[in-house]
Amino acid sequence: MIFGNKGRERFLEAVTGFETAVRERDTDRAEHAFQELHRHFQGARAQETERAARRLAALLPEIPPGPRGTVAVIVGACVERGADPTTCAPHIFDGLADTLAGVREFCERWAATGGGELPDPEGEQDPGLFDRVGPEAALAWLTLPRWEMACVAVLNHAAVRTALGTERRAALLTALRAVQEASGEAFKCLHHALLVLDDEPLIVLDRATGTGFALRMSGLGDNFQLHTLLADVLIGGGHLPGRAPSAEEAAVCRDQPGQVPTTGSFNLVSPTGEWVWNEGTPADIPVVDGARLLVLDPPPYQRSWPAGRFFPHMSGDLVLERVLAPEEAARLLADCATEGSPGE
Repeated sequence: MIFGNKGRERFLEAVTGFETAVRERDTDRAEHAFQELHRHFQGARAQETERAARRLAALLPEIPPGPRGTVAVIVGACVERGADPTTCAPHIFDGLADTLAGVREFCERWAATGGGELPDPEGEQDPGLFDRVGPEAALAWLTLPRWEMACVAVLNHAAVRTALGTERRAALLTALRAVQEASGEAFKCLHHALLVLDDEPLIVLDRATGTGFALRMSGLGDNFQLHTLLADVLIGGGHLPGRAPSAEEAAVCRDQPGQVPTTGSFNLVSPTGEWVWNEGTPADIPVVDGARLLVLDPPPYQRSWPAGRFFPHMSGDLVLERVLAPEEAARLLADCATEGSPGE
């Protein structure tokens, strides 16, 4: 669709109006400009969304807590349309950290005032919620799903994940896990996104053949994706016997859209004998001597799933760097326990 010059400028005009209203603390004008942001976003061109994303991300600390998360979602949507994620991500992560602190307070106050099942943050709310836990804590809980969406949008990019840094990532994960302990398995997408590894060395030992492989993985959202790519690289590459995934099954696990049915080729096992579940992430694989170490056993039963990516907009890859010398593989396997109980 082609838009005239005036049409192309309307989204940025709305951004300018929103910036001015927020900084002047004009609630009515801010609400009108906010509605204009939504109205003109779809018609904005790439250069508009690029400029708007930077400006809106920088504005986030000045926006009141209620709409702040929604504006973060707009920034994430701009990133999905091509805006630079690295300039937006630090502001989004700052907002996430503040929100997680508020959610932790929300969970503590909820428990202290009688507990019970936590309200659905995206469902219809009890008007008494704000009185029960306080407005700031309640808003943090209600807006966390929006921060999850915004964070995943920027974490889809390897440059953002790398720039996040080990300490900042660990702090966000610690805060998120404290919330998850109180709220169950909520916010799984955010948790998985913060766990994604890049340029990560992986040693894989096949117990049946006694062979070993040094690989490197990046951008894998879960172990279903890793499992399929292991079969593609090792079986499809002629290094191990078994069923190799089709080219399409492997492609959707790397960078192609969609899902394709596939069947598992291995049982993934840790060096100490516990199962490494497909539902988990590569971060679950233990580190031994500086590299994650995974053992492959024959599958105890046939298991199928839709091959694809946990994060549809995140490219993933697994690369074979070298085949281990037989004596190196034998030495590593000798230190690995046999498979334990799947429930352990």
